[in-house]
Parts: sequence; structure tokens; C-alpha cells
Amino acid sequence: MKTIQTCSNFFIIVMNKQTILALILAHILLFVPYLSKCQSKKINHSSDSFIDSLMIEMSIEEKLGQLNLISTFVRTGPFANKRGAEKMKDGSAGNVFNLMGNSSSIQSKLELAEDTRLDIPFLSGLDIIHGFKTVFPVPLGMSCTWDTTLIEKTARVAAVEGSARGYNWTFSPMVDISRDPRWGRVMEGSGEDPYLGSKIAKAMVRGYQENDLTRPDAIMACVKHFALYGAAEAGRDYNVADMSLLTMYQNYLPPYKAAIDAGAGSVMVSFNEINGVPATANHWLLTDLLRDQWGFEGFVVTDYNAIQELIEHGVAADYKEAAELALAAGVDMDMVSEGFVAYLKQSLDQGKITKEQIDTAVRRVLEAKYKLGLFKDPYKDFDPQRADRVTLTPENKNVAKLAAQKSFVLLKNDRQVLPLNENSKIALVGPFADNRAEMLSSWSPLGDVENIISILEGLKKRNPNVIYAQGTQVNNDTLFNKKRKGEFDIAMQKKLVNEALHIANESDVIVAVLGESKEMSGEAKSRTDISIPECQVELLKALKVTGKPVVLLMMSGRPLTIENVLQYTDATLAIWRPGTEAGNAVANVLFGDYNPSGKLTMTFPRSVGQIPIYYNHKNTGRPYVEGGEENYLSNYLDERNSPLFPFGYGLSYTTFSYDDIVLSDSLMTTESSILKVNIKVTNTGDVAGEETVQLYLADPVASITRPVKELKKFHKVFLAPRESKNVNFEITTDDLKFYNASLEYNWEPGRFIIYIGGDSQSVQRAEFVWQK
Repeated sequence: MKTIQTCSNFFIIVMNKQTILALILAHILLFVPYLSKCQSKKINHSSDSFIDSLMIEMSIEEKLGQLNLISTFVRTGPFANKRGAEKMKDGSAGNVFNLMGNSSSIQSKLELAEDTRLDIPFLSGLDIIHGFKTVFPVPLGMSCTWDTTLIEKTARVAAVEGSARGYNWTFSPMVDISRDPRWGRVMEGSGEDPYLGSKIAKAMVRGYQENDLTRPDAIMACVKHFALYGAAEAGRDYNVADMSLLTMYQNYLPPYKAAIDAGAGSVMVSFNEINGVPATANHWLLTDLLRDQWGFEGFVVTDYNAIQELIEHGVAADYKEAAELALAAGVDMDMVSEGFVAYLKQSLDQGKITKEQIDTAVRRVLEAKYKLGLFKDPYKDFDPQRADRVTLTPENKNVAKLAAQKSFVLLKNDRQVLPLNENSKIALVGPFADNRAEMLSSWSPLGDVENIISILEGLKKRNPNVIYAQGTQVNNDTLFNKKRKGEFDIAMQKKLVNEALHIANESDVIVAVLGESKEMSGEAKSRTDISIPECQVELLKALKVTGKPVVLLMMSGRPLTIENVLQYTDATLAIWRPGTEAGNAVANVLFGDYNPSGKLTMTFPRSVGQIPIYYNHKNTGRPYVEGGEENYLSNYLDERNSPLFPFGYGLSYTTFSYDDIVLSDSLMTTESSILKVNIKVTNTGDVAGEETVQLYLADPVASITRPVKELKKFHKVFLAPRESKNVNFEITTDDLKFYNASLEYNWEPGRFIIYIGGDSQSVQRAEFVWQK
């Protein structure tokens, strides 16, 4: 046996040929991370060299142009008299969003970069929120799937279709946590929970960017709205968001950080103020937290016209000062207001800002373009035929159908009215049942309406015995109709109701498609009354009087207050805004081809007076137990504390039972230990189904008050009738961590309670102690 020393000071002991090969392989593998790191440094070095050389060539005007993002839809700011195409040609706008047209038309606009002196390519952005041409359920609905693999797939489809049209940047995902369904934009997020929201945020970023932004079908994600936008006071859009740092770190910030950790290339600033300073001018938010604490290396863009709005906020005296404040805070790109390109040269000359601040912002924008591969291929392997090949394919539609089916949440199913007999005579009523456009939302402007399957079309494919009547107008609220330029006709309403009653009396079952129109949720669509409009409820009451079973398909972009409505339905299915394959998905669920498995990601209140309402609340010093003593405890005189439907809730066509929780130990003594958790789940019904098994933790005694429970894990399990499976989880001290009073993220020893069940209220319970 002899020893051979390598040039890298490693020794190989030679015993036989197999040993030599194994050790050489191990030696090589040892260096793979190092080589990968070296390659990464080489790429970064190449990027730095390229950008350094480019910036040396750039004038101050060309640099400021790179910080300017314009929309071709509107003319705002100091250059409102100048057409978008002119700005793109002269270099005063280095980035553009909302380009419209086919792929060749968009390509021709992006080629305007070739008219500029330095030929710097454009970022081409668009609000691709829940699909492009193939439209998926709204994000709140998608979150109810609790299926991050599927959610990632929907983002991938959107990226493939959108990039083929000419977009390389999307203003998504929106990861704002919200506990207030009055806020219209809850439809655009993933609900109230930071853990689930973080998982979904990561999945969306991966789907858009595919871990390789140079791919022709990758688009850069933009995490929004940073930060706390979902906590607007009174649920009123653009309003103040005011909270403690503890609440911020514990409940609202995690999804933003998760998206950034997943590699999101850009961040969009929110409209609201934080600690008295608007986010667009908030140095603590955009520099101290985002960059210094979290290490974000991408670029920051404002929301629409937000720089100019600093004047109305009351922190800037004029447009010029607003631009200076935004740049100093850490904003790199100005969306629409054009304050940077208008004033920062003058500010630089006056010493109000520095060249370094401008150069830093410009470098971040150029780095994003470099990472997208635009300097090598400005048009991302443009092919005018690619959009037709990859858009609205059968595969994409299948993803849309599965996403819709899995997003539906069964809220009520008395006497097992659902699933329906496929041969039953169905009276289909409601203003949304035969309306393709209503299957979309206000955030799917390019969704292909002609390819949408309406609910009527979907049901008729399966059952020719479907008769349709509109039944009601959408809304009879006078103020709402005035604001939205709508109208309500009393005579017409009576006629519509009578038509619905006529077909209802001739049917075996009534399916009513009611709720919110797409104009009732979304940006700038806050509501103080989140019930189903009165005229629709009156129709439902009349239908119930017929004595026929009534199935409500509830369309909405938010949780609604429907406690009074449920008495008029035998079954209620929340279908959100279901997208391209709406009718096919609804038919599959109603006729039992797919067993609904959706679980709520946002609590349904009994009444608006309960809002904000959420599952991970605190006990208070005087907690109220439902049904117990009421005096001088934290409760209402005129309403119950409990929600109508809790977070995590969702019925199935079958039933599931949970055995007792089994723990590997009840006393953990080392920080590195792993607590193994097991629970047996059984399908006790006659139909196969999927259950989302949810694990929550509670920390009853800590240095600060803690929530009654917090979601920490979940696992989806498919069970045949009467089948049982053991579902296993692992808990480590990472799952026990929280932000303490000093904003340190750590865990504290003590007693913990573990809850497992099918929603946040119906749970099994076990306890353990973890010592430090």
C-alpha cells in the first residue's frame, strides 16, 4: 500500500481500482460547490465589467432614462405632452409597461431601443396576475388549493404565454397579508396566514423565473406591495397601515422575505405609509430592512404615480422634493410619475442628491436587464409564431381546469344534495351563469374571453336538461350603481325573477350563480357591505319557496357575509372567479367527477362588525369561551366571537376522521432534536377524496403574548373510501421561533400545544415540553 499526494494537498490511499475511483469521485464532488461558486463569481465579474463599461458611456440624461418606467396607456407627469413612443426612441424612458397588440406589434415597439444612442433594451412589464391568455382562478381562490406545486405550474404557464407575446417582467406575486375582506384587493393575495402566504410566494417566483431568467420563457417577478398594504385601515384602499413592529415582523413581512429569498428580481413599493413615512420615501423600509437586513440585490420600483403622491401624503413640498426623497430612500425606478427624469439632474446640480445615488439605482436596473439576458438577446429569442404555439394549449387549459376545481370550497351540503344526478333537470339562474367575461377578474385584462367556458356551457355539455334564466340584476344599491355607472330597473327585476321561478318550478334542482360581479372586487373596490346584493338575495328567497333543492355557486373575490343567505340554500360552493375553464370545472364538481377539496385561506365573518377577524389572534387577559360566562370578557353583546367559517375550513363529498396525535416524545431536551408527529386520518365516507391535514402550534407562556395557534405545517393526503393513512410531520426548534420584544428571531423553552385537524377549529390536541 502506498500514498500519493495530490497538488491540492489531498491524499489518496491506493488499495485497489474500485477504491481509487471512489475516492477520486469523492474528491471531485468535494470541489463542485467551490467550482460552482467560482463560476458564479465569474458571471458576476462579467456583469460588473459590462455594466461598468456601459455606465462610463452614459450621460446623466441616459442614466435617468433607465430609471423611468412609462405606460403607453396614459400621459402623466411633466412630459404628458410627449408620446410614449417618442420617450422610448429618445432614451428618456428606458422601460415600458402595458404594451398592447400581438407579438409582432409589441416587438416593433421594443425595437425602438435601437433608435437610442446606446441601444439599451427595455424592460417590458405587465400585470400578469392569475394567468395571461389562459386564466386561472384569482389568487385568493388559488391559495384555497393549498397546492404549491400546482400554483407554481400556473405561474409557469403564465410566464410561457406572456413571454411569447413580448413581456419580460410581471407585477406579481402580490403577497400582502390581509385580515380585512372589505379591502377589494384581497382577491389578489393569498389570505391571512404568513406561513401559507410565504409558501405560495416562493412557488409563484419559481414559476415565473424558473431559476434562470435568461430562458426565453422566463419573466422577472416583482414582489408587491412592499409593505403592509393589506393592512389598510378600515379596509379602504390606499389608506394608512399602522401597526407595531412586532406585528409587522411576525405576521406581515414573512411572505415578502420568502419571495425575495426565492430570488425575485424586483420589488414594488406600496402606497401606504409605515411608521408615519410613506413607503415610497421610507429609508428604513427600502434600505435598512430590504437591503441591509434581508440582502435584497434586485431593483425597487414604485407603484403607479407614487412619487408624485408624496406631495399629498404631506412629506414633500413639491414634485422635485418628492423625487429626491424617493431616490434617497432606495427607490430605483419611477413608475409613471416621471419625477426622476424630470428633476434629478437639477437636484444633482444643486447637491440635493449625489451621483453615487443615481449610479447605484441605474446599476440595479441594468443588472436586472443583464440577468434577463437582454443585452445578448434583447427580444428573448423572438418568434412571431411562438405565441400561437404556446398559448391556450390543451395542456394549459387542463391546468386551468384542475386549478379551478381544486380552488372551490364547499361551505354547506345539507342532506348530501351534491353531487347532482347527471340526468336531473336543472334550472340554472343568475347573472353570471351565462357570462364568459364574469369568469375573469379586473386583473385579467388580456384573458381570452372567446375561449372561456361559461357555467351554462359547461353544464350543458354534460346535461342537455339545463334551462337558463338570468333571474336578477346584479346590484340594487343606489350609491354603488351611481359610483360604478350602473343602474337598477324595478320592472325589469320583477320580470327576471318571474322567469327564474317559471323554470325553477319545472326543474328537479336549482343552481343559482350569485355573488359579486368582477367590478365589485379588486383595486379601488373596497366595500363596507360585503354581503350578496339584496336583489340577488330576494331571488334566492323566492327560489327556496319552490321547495326544490337550491345549490348556490357563490362568485366573489373576497369572503362575504352570507350567514343570512345560507338559510335559503341546501348547498353552497364558493367558486371565486374561476377563469378560463370555469364551466368545465363547475360541471366536474357538481356532477361528482371531482370531489371538492378547497380550504379557506381567509376567515369568513358572520358580520362586518367582526372585522378584522382572523384565526391566529391573541387571547387577551379576559378571553371569552363561546357559550360560557359573558360579563366583562372580550366579546360582543350583539354577535358571537366565532367566525361563520374559520381559516382552513372546507367540506368534501366524503368525511374524514382524525385519531389521536402520537408524538415521538413528550419531553425534548436538546435544541437539535426532531419531534416526530403522527396522526392517522381515515376517509369514513363512500367517496374518494383529498384532505388537507393542517398542523398548528401554540406557545402558551412566553416572554411576549403569543397567538392562540399558528399554522406550521400542512400535508395533502388522498384517501379511497374507508382508507386510512398515517400522516407524519417533523417539528424542530425552527418551528418554535418567533420575534421577541427585541425583534430577535428565536425560540424559548417551555410547554407547547400541537393541534392537527381539517381546519383551524376542528382539531386534535397534544402537548410537549422542549427544554433549552
